[in-house]
Amino acid sequence: MQNQFKTHVKNNFSELYSGRLLLAVSGGIDSVVLMHICAAAELDFAVAHCNFHLRGEDSDGDQQFVENLSKGMEKECLVAEFNTEEYSQKQKVSIQIAARELRYRWFDSLLEENQYDFLLTAHHLDDSMETFLINLSRGTGLEGLLGIPEQNGKIRRPLLIFSRKEIEEYAQEKGILWREDRTNSETKYLRNKIRKNILPLLKDLNSNFEQSFVNTIANLKETFVLSEDASKLHYAEVVTQKKDSLCFDIKKIKKLSLPKAYLYKWLQPYGFTAWKDIKNLLDSDSGKKIYSEDYVLLKNRDELILYSAVLERKEDKYYLEQNQPLHYPLKISVESYCDAELALDKSFILVDEDLIKFPLTVRKVKEGDSFKPFGMTGTKKVNKYFKDEKFSQFQKENTWLLCSEDKIIWIIGNRMDDRFKIQDTTTKILKIQTTL
Repeated sequence: MQNQFKTHVKNNFSELYSGRLLLAVSGGIDSVVLMHICAAAELDFAVAHCNFHLRGEDSDGDQQFVENLSKGMEKECLVAEFNTEEYSQKQKVSIQIAARELRYRWFDSLLEENQYDFLLTAHHLDDSMETFLINLSRGTGLEGLLGIPEQNGKIRRPLLIFSRKEIEEYAQEKGILWREDRTNSETKYLRNKIRKNILPLLKDLNSNFEQSFVNTIANLKETFVLSEDASKLHYAEVVTQKKDSLCFDIKKIKKLSLPKAYLYKWLQPYGFTAWKDIKNLLDSDSGKKIYSEDYVLLKNRDELILYSAVLERKEDKYYLEQNQPLHYPLKISVESYCDAELALDKSFILVDEDLIKFPLTVRKVKEGDSFKPFGMTGTKKVNKYFKDEKFSQFQKENTWLLCSEDKIIWIIGNRMDDRFKIQDTTTKILKIQTTL
């Protein structure tokens, strides 16, 4: 196993020989074997141990064991102690999730603050099989059937090619001592049930089950890559990136062979996982919305528009001073100007300074708002202007007005008011500019 490990690291994790490594060590057989085999491979590492204080004296015994083992190997040992039960209650999560969150949060901080390059964990082949079966039993997509990845960000799992049996045999051969966690034998946890009851049965049914599993995962990973490629290809055809939103072409979506699968893939990262709601939105009237925790999905004519829920935050007014740019809810600034050019760029307007009064206000549209569009003689309701210009619901809700007292100067990024234009009698010109 030792030679196989060295070859595996050389061929697949060569970066470990030049990086500063942090080993997650609980004191159990897997992580202790990882320590010994990394030391034998002459990898440079420090040790990180978590004391969750869940098993009384046993937890303290684990910590003492890991500290002594590290000292014997002349390796730095970093220890963090957690009140896991208190965290679990405050966050309203299970003990297992609490321990995981606390553990990886600490690991992340160590990687960043102590400038370690990689975190090594002792996950092995049986762990990956258990994860596969857990996800299968709960229901999952293709991604949930890929087992545990060998690497994820700065995490490396060099023992994934080895079975639990191989690790146990290596420990016995080398006379390695470790700590036993009695909770690993409790079958109240799903993973332990699978480990104790399901995996042994599968191995009895097929003496070559482990290799069959490895081959199946390899095939599934290839299928996953194909699906990712197809997803990226159709995403480029269907989705348009705008400044503050993503626009999905509904007609093109409906022509896809598997619209449900593609939409789930594209929208799941934004918190939209209920297909029924998404399907209803596709066929709903324009203006209908559904929400995730942080995002809004809006039906607008033949598009679905995805944007941040922050954009729906309604504030009464923002104030713009002549010498103080505004940075939120949009960037807008005022400067003196001397050239009375024709403002063809929608990102700025030129106005007669004597006709406006500071501070100017930036606000959303209100019912009954009207203005005198540049170049016209009469007034027009802002909502009528939106309709005539074919504004989408998203555009209407995210358009801001620039006002002087109660008069609209500019529908920002669109039309200015004719009453504030530069005339022959104008002596002072202001350029008001935004970033579109």
